[in-house]
Parts: sequence; C-alpha cells; structure tokens
Amino acid sequence: MSQFTQQELYQFIVEAKENSYVARAPRCLPSRLGSHDIQYQNGHFQYLDSYFGGQDFLGQEVVYFDGKPIWAMNYYGKILQPDCYDAEKAGNTVLASLRKLYQLGHFLGDSVNETEWGTYHDNNQGDVYSFTGYEWIELLQQKVYELHYHGGLIKP
Repeated sequence: MSQFTQQELYQFIVEAKENSYVARAPRCLPSRLGSHDIQYQNGHFQYLDSYFGGQDFLGQEVVYFDGKPIWAMNYYGKILQPDCYDAEKAGNTVLASLRKLYQLGHFLGDSVNETEWGTYHDNNQGDVYSFTGYEWIELLQQKVYELHYHGGLIKP
C-alpha cells in the first residue's frame, strides 16, 4: 500500500479545492438524496465535496487515498442578514477570496480579503491533521455571513 506525507495531503487538498468548487466544476451524480456533489481526482488521491442547501448550507469534504477515506472536513454556513445580503453575494465573495488563497498554495491560515461584495475573514487553528475554523463576511461593518468548519485525519 502506498503512503503519503502531510505535505502531499495538504497540497492535494488545495489542488482539489481549487479545481472543484472554486473552478465551478460540474456536479457529479449525488451521493445522497438531495445533495450537490463535486469530485476531483489526481493519482492515488480522490476528493468529494457533498453539500445540502444554498443560502444556508451544510456539507462535508472527504479525501480518499487508494480508495480509503483518510481526511474529512465538515462545514455549516448561513446568511445572517437576508434583508441586505444574499447567497449570490456571499458566493462571489467566498469564491474570490478562496481562489486567491488557493493560488498561494494554502487552505489553512488566517486571511482577510477585500471584495466588492464585502470583506472576507477566515481564522483557524491547527493543521491539516486536525483543525477548526470560522469564516465570515462583513459589509458596512456588519457581519452578513458566517461559516464554521472543522476536520482532520480519519483513522481506522
């Protein structure tokens, strides 16, 4: 059985995230009733992002190595001010901000990004093996969107 390093796993996750949701990759067949799924594969690694909802949403990303689940991340996000902010604006802000982050080769690490739809913030703790994080968007000094996430290695 092949092995992987922490750096290889991290690099694959960044590559998969950059080439799936951020690239607006086409959805694949849903793995669960009502889910929206996006897949990416390179070599021994395979990635699946499966989520439910739109304006308020919940999802899970899983990385497989040689067909076995080895890493996962869960997330829940929602619009906090639906009277002045919507899912399209939040999506545009998150996409622009994550695209920038992934191009730098990261998915973990605190970041702030100014966009025309608001200011994106992301704070997290830990490393690819075990982490928690929180992202939010502020518009006119008001928090309009938030997402909580956590994840890490899966061991049998």
